[in-house]
Amino acid sequence: MNLQKQQRLVIDALEDAKAQDIKVFNTTGLTGLFDRVIIASGTSNRQTRAIARHVAEQARKHGLEIIAYEGEDTGEWLLIDLGDIVVHCMQPAIRAYYNLEEIWGAKPVRVRLLPTGPAQASEPDDFAAGQ
Repeated sequence: MNLQKQQRLVIDALEDAKAQDIKVFNTTGLTGLFDRVIIASGTSNRQTRAIARHVAEQARKHGLEIIAYEGEDTGEWLLIDLGDIVVHCMQPAIRAYYNLEEIWGAKPVRVRLLPTGPAQASEPDDFAAGQ
């Protein structure tokens, strides 16, 4: 499966599980280990665990190998390493503290997201910068 399809699979799984504030970053020029970092938030330990489990289930269902799955014990920050994509499911306070967007955020990827509220019901959210 190519990178774009993997990225869409992860984003769809995050949206299915009601993840919030989904951000996608192109890390190709920053590291040779992976090509995308996807960061999303959940409102509680239970939700971040559910989000990460859903992403992992969908990845397995579509034949993607899960190289690492970390953080299940606390549920504050879960990491799913899919090889080309690393997914971080975090609670907002942990996300703000570690500020991964500052580390990986040099190249946001433009993706279509589901509307997040009634004011945005007619248009999906988009990131401002391109790939």
